[in-house]
Amino acid sequence: MIETANLNEFEKPIEEALAILSKEKIILRIWEKDWTVWKNDPREISNRLGWLTLPQRMEKELSNISQFIHEVRKKGFTHALLLGMGGSSLAPLVLKSVFKTAKGYLDLEILDSTDPAAVLHLQNKLNPKKALIIVSSKSGTTVETISFFKFFWNWIAESLGEDRTGEHFLAITDPGTPLEDLAQCLRFGAVFLGGPEIGGRFSALSPFGLVPSALKGIKIPEILKTAKGMAGLCRKAADLKANPGAYLGTILGILTQRGYDKVTFLLSPRLESFGLWLEQLIAESTGKEGKGMLPVEGEPIGPAKVYGRDRLFVYIKERGDNTNEAVIKRLKSAGFPMLLMTLPAIHHFGSQFFLWEFATAVAGIFLRINPFDQPNVESAKKKTQEILGIYRQQGAFAEENPSFEAKGISLFSDIRAPSLGDCLKSFLDQARPGDYLAIQAFLAPKRQTAAALQKLRVLLRERTRRATTVGYGPRFLHSTGQLHKGDRGNGLFIQITCDDEKDAAIPDEPGSSSSTISFGVLKAAQARGDFEALKSSGRRIIRLHVGKDTGSGLEKIMKLFR
Repeated sequence: MIETANLNEFEKPIEEALAILSKEKIILRIWEKDWTVWKNDPREISNRLGWLTLPQRMEKELSNISQFIHEVRKKGFTHALLLGMGGSSLAPLVLKSVFKTAKGYLDLEILDSTDPAAVLHLQNKLNPKKALIIVSSKSGTTVETISFFKFFWNWIAESLGEDRTGEHFLAITDPGTPLEDLAQCLRFGAVFLGGPEIGGRFSALSPFGLVPSALKGIKIPEILKTAKGMAGLCRKAADLKANPGAYLGTILGILTQRGYDKVTFLLSPRLESFGLWLEQLIAESTGKEGKGMLPVEGEPIGPAKVYGRDRLFVYIKERGDNTNEAVIKRLKSAGFPMLLMTLPAIHHFGSQFFLWEFATAVAGIFLRINPFDQPNVESAKKKTQEILGIYRQQGAFAEENPSFEAKGISLFSDIRAPSLGDCLKSFLDQARPGDYLAIQAFLAPKRQTAAALQKLRVLLRERTRRATTVGYGPRFLHSTGQLHKGDRGNGLFIQITCDDEKDAAIPDEPGSSSSTISFGVLKAAQARGDFEALKSSGRRIIRLHVGKDTGSGLEKIMKLFR
């Protein structure tokens, strides 16, 4: 819930907007699942509102989940590896980061990168005899997840034999998907079914978020209890300021209408991973039809002068944490709108998941969009499949010619300039008030790489005074990718690619030794596919290729931008 709100000149328009919601009985209509709240067309709305009653429904599933966890622990599994993307991986990622593994439960690892270094790292880290592999995909066809599955199926089979492999696998998917059929055919140890009336980014409180977390020993009943409490508060219709979801959603919607569309999250250190879940929920739900809120997560805090007048700051902290208090005071005194929320206890993440889902749905009303579809996501997927088709036919990608090559850096751009440095300068000079810069890193998600990318985004922010985001490919394709192609075209995109030191083959089928493509090929095709999709959407984008030495390459990029 919002503890304090510094809304300055926006207080009155927010009050007026709440009055309209009340007059039109919007909250009651949301709970009645009236799709006309958002659009007159029920497609991808009427069948996407199951998240409203998830906390109550999942309470009935607790005994089944508990029994499964008991059996897994009895079998001696020590680690669980979740294979998933976007809505199938981000809520478990948050809960994994926030909670410690309870004694006697399974350590949870998450793979959501097609970078071969990330795949091989987890293969080397885990013991196949003690590992439970969770294959998580709502559609049951997610290309990254199915590729991960085939790789780790062969890995387990090589160690234990085909007959014993299935018991090391668990599927989480919707009813009737190809993954459910595959799990039955290969005799997986268990299958948990989600709800087809719930979109992926609204599935945190479904089996997609709760089953992996329960394996870690997180007290799921407490998570659901707080979510259920928040759902009750979000039913209030008399005083909408007392309805946390309605109030927050109205603030987000009204400020976005008035140009404050960069929702910048400041989080207590322990809560930092929550920003990744919020990023997907907000970006994919609102970034469409030439509109959208840009969630800015993980951006290092700077002085007030580096922020444009398009920022709404949201400070979410643990009770007793005063880490950012001085910063908050400075930003308040500089006149930025700001919301403060305090998490009463760590299990209140259940209430936070529901609060932000409800608020995002309400914000969509003011933006006049459908917050439950993702109309632009397929463009990058389609381009990727076209590129992979050429690769499979020719055994190589179509040749690309860089605009410039210098010091091991290759630049791909349509900008005409006399040198690489001039090209980068011209690219940044395009930034206008209200724009943002997005770094898209198709690199191995390592600690050193993350630190270098943070330095780069700070450099870019100081140079341009624009909001910055960083996303690892292909993770961001299932998160901010929709907003990148569906918003008003105010992004400048810097794609960074590399040559892989090692690669890993993707089996054509589970149990097969034949392989048509590798993870390195898939990642490269995804990078090229998104580059082409962004260009086709009229977005401003450059690509920087750094070779095999990623660390050195990122340092060179920073020098060039300086």
